[in-house]
Amino acid sequence: MMTIDLKQAALALVAIAGLSAPLAAHETVTVGPYEITTFDPANHSQEPTECDKLASHPEDPFSVWEGKSSSRDIDLPAAIEACRKAVEADPANPRLNYQLGRVYGYSQRGDEAMPYRNAAIEGGYPQSLFVIGYIYIEGMNIEQDVCLGAELMRLSAFAGRFAGQVGFPHYVLSGRFDDCPVTKDTDEMLGMLAAAKPQGFYQNLLVASLKERVASAE
Repeated sequence: MMTIDLKQAALALVAIAGLSAPLAAHETVTVGPYEITTFDPANHSQEPTECDKLASHPEDPFSVWEGKSSSRDIDLPAAIEACRKAVEADPANPRLNYQLGRVYGYSQRGDEAMPYRNAAIEGGYPQSLFVIGYIYIEGMNIEQDVCLGAELMRLSAFAGRFAGQVGFPHYVLSGRFDDCPVTKDTDEMLGMLAAAKPQGFYQNLLVASLKERVASAE
């Protein structure tokens, strides 16, 4: 369905384990229907908005607020309204688009979420690459497309998202991507894991376990 050259992907997002260097911010990589640019937070406002306060995720590495991890903790109608206003005021900001897509998705309004999810992906937003990749894989209020999800999750790993760095090798080892043309290179996955920055005992164990499993799967 789609192919991504390893060097192009590495260049387009972030250097990982010495594989490559980033492309200039104006350059893009094509992934399925998406034209994904390099994300640079310096190109977007970092001033917290009401949208950030209501809809950010605590594990988002580029969040500007502490965030809420569960839909149960979010006032969804208020968050949708706040994020709609924030995106209207700053439509090119991938973080705000991701957050509006997030609260629409939590509200089971997947169709309304898609334009904002797409904008966040095309802006190269690392959290969006992982999250939307995951929901494509699982078909969560979106038309399931495992192979597109695989490509996005792989790019989230290049973009430095810990969940992608461990999630992509996990799915490969589980056979979930066996029918997909996504690159499943052992050295690349070991590079993802080498670049991962676990925080805490269990995350360290997970990375160590995945390294052993990837290396032994050759």
